[in-house]
Amino acid sequence: MFLFDRVVLGMALLRFLSSSIEFSAAMLMLYFNRVETAFKINSLLALVGPTVLLTTTSLGLVGLAQKVSPSSMAIILLGVILIFIGISRL
Repeated sequence: MFLFDRVVLGMALLRFLSSSIEFSAAMLMLYFNRVETAFKINSLLALVGPTVLLTTTSLGLVGLAQKVSPSSMAIILLGVILIFIGISRL
């Protein structure tokens, strides 16, 4: 049996959870078959995406913290901050 790194496993499980939520939302949209309801479901998904992104990124940074030099970690954190600045200006 292959053993996964705990951080990688955690990140992958969060992505599986996220995809399950997205798939369930798509099925609910088809089930209700109404634009208004589909729009409400889609709006709720707007909370899931950023939450999963922040959580998986945080896990990844924790996993990298022991392996990456402080200057490289600062550059990675700056990149994450720039992603969120770019998203917030849309």
